[in-house]
Amino acid sequence: MEPIVVERELELKLVLSPERSVPVPARLGYRSDDPFAVHIAFHITSEHPVNWTFARELLVEGVFRPCGHGDVRVWPTKVGGRGVVLMALSSPDGEALLEAPVPQVSAWLERTLRAVPPGTEGGRLGLDDALDQLLAR
Repeated sequence: MEPIVVERELELKLVLSPERSVPVPARLGYRSDDPFAVHIAFHITSEHPVNWTFARELLVEGVFRPCGHGDVRVWPTKVGGRGVVLMALSSPDGEALLEAPVPQVSAWLERTLRAVPPGTEGGRLGLDDALDQLLAR
């Protein structure tokens, strides 16, 4: 079965200071054969895009309330009266605070949740079938 792929390109903002941010082209990606994860590629127009992968659940929850700790934290806020989701990403290479528009992120997340409803992810991995085969031996 072909995996379902749900992608969306959008412009995020890299927040440099409270007064200053720069636009960053990005692509949100989700695949039904990797059902627990979301993938975000930044600088998609450059030769070396930067890729981040984290739990879909974190982004779903982060649209509504602060969540996450460590390398990825997500929380909703308002900027100039618009609903945005802030993502704080940290790695040994540095840290970034990114701002994404809630309507676009929510619409994309909704498409991923229709493709693979919450609670059905495990069945997508074929773990049950593999376990049945192992136990049948």
